[in-house]
Amino acid sequence: MNSATTPDPRSGRAATLVLACLGVFVAYLPVTTVSVSLPAIQRALGASTSELSWVSDAFVLPMAALILTTGVWGDVHGRKKVFQAGMAFCALGAAISLLSGSVQALWVGQAVSGIGAAALLPTTLALISHAVPDHRERGKFIGFWAMSLTAPLAVGPLIAGALLEHTAWRWIFLLPIPLSAVLLAVAAFGLPDSRAPHGRRLDWPGQITAAVAVTALVYGVIEGGADGFGEPAVITALALGAVAAVAFVLVELRSSGPMLDLALFRSPAFTATALVAVVSFLGLIGFFFVLSLYFGLVQHLSTMQAALRLVLVSGTSLVAGLPVGRLMHRISPRVLITSGLVLVAAALFAMTGVDAHTSYAALAWRLVLLGLGMGAVLTPMTASAVSAVPFHLAGMAAAGNNAIRQVGAALGPAVLGTLLTARALNALPERLADAGVPAQTGARVVDTAREHGLGAVAGLDLGPATGQALTALSDSFLDGMRLCLLVSAGLALLAALACVLLLKSPSGAVPRAADPGRPVPEAKRAAA
Repeated sequence: MNSATTPDPRSGRAATLVLACLGVFVAYLPVTTVSVSLPAIQRALGASTSELSWVSDAFVLPMAALILTTGVWGDVHGRKKVFQAGMAFCALGAAISLLSGSVQALWVGQAVSGIGAAALLPTTLALISHAVPDHRERGKFIGFWAMSLTAPLAVGPLIAGALLEHTAWRWIFLLPIPLSAVLLAVAAFGLPDSRAPHGRRLDWPGQITAAVAVTALVYGVIEGGADGFGEPAVITALALGAVAAVAFVLVELRSSGPMLDLALFRSPAFTATALVAVVSFLGLIGFFFVLSLYFGLVQHLSTMQAALRLVLVSGTSLVAGLPVGRLMHRISPRVLITSGLVLVAAALFAMTGVDAHTSYAALAWRLVLLGLGMGAVLTPMTASAVSAVPFHLAGMAAAGNNAIRQVGAALGPAVLGTLLTARALNALPERLADAGVPAQTGARVVDTAREHGLGAVAGLDLGPATGQALTALSDSFLDGMRLCLLVSAGLALLAALACVLLLKSPSGAVPRAADPGRPVPEAKRAAA
């Protein structure tokens, strides 16, 4: 398709922005409505910690595995069609989850919703990038998009909390169904279509190797934490993930039409934002997973009480995104992102001081600090990734940044859930002994925790030793949570260092290999 048949980017810009922001809101709504509901889901379905990890990752994995392909599909067949397909999958997945009666059925519903989100995230960002060609003006609109991505993280816990106060956990999946149906209908008449200005084609070898790499890696991490990393199935999965990752790189380097042009990583700004995307979402989604379990297993809070604490993070991040969006053209993304990551690390280090009796006020300032840091990172991170490449590669850059971000989101519950479980189980015998639990009773507690998860211990009737065992469980959980916090804080500081070293190109810098002022070879033209 040549540029002559490309619709005017300015046509329907307002409708594009509104539908794109609402679409990404619906796509990301299951992230925190499910996260805050995990204790209720665990009690209702008898799920173990590793099965709970899959409830989150069943949604995120399709996003990470398919997001590049859906971006290409939109470039080739029209982003409006992909947007509508994404809304349909979100509605279908929510309906399956709403009707599910087992954790396995819930996985299926979450996976279908994840496919919808995979279609919506790159498509909405590419629609905005097409509608606003000027990279400086585009940054403002991408700021609105990033706020819409953060908004469900803010309201999701409150929605889930309000519903679970009066209904069963499954009703948290009701809202996306009518929202998706309305947006699907409005998009049919009000959303302008667009395609890539240069021809692209689907890259099936790249798609298959990327999907295998991400799925095998996350499977190996989750199951390794549950069954041990010496298990043959776990070793096989991790080895398969590594081989598939290498194969993906080789395939993309040799492809005449790669779904992710690795030349993008010649831009230091794109490389830095990719690293920040992995680390920030690994920490954020993993942190929500661990913190929701802390509220349920350690502090024994209701879903609404937990939601009022979780919303401090996402709500503050949403509010902070407003001034950050305006400051992006006055303060360099390097300063904003680095400062935000340092705040994130400081908040995570401060969280290591919480215990079973930490008050709302004592927890609140830590969570607000974390939200401020995330708010300073998300908007400039996305804008820098898209503006770091030529206009005709904006769709690929958007999809690539989103895919890398979702890999981090998939690894978050997997990595932190594994660290949490491993550290807590190792600490549990000593904690039980310190609490004065008899050796035979303590062995029963440890066996139950290893076989059915930490949450199963709360349902045991241990007679006079019940209170002591629950105290030991809380203390061992806190040991695991502190390890997760330290690891997350260290990763945030690593990402901050990467920003200082790599994020030196001004917004809108163009990688040398993709300079639009030079002739574009046919192979690269196809990749665009």
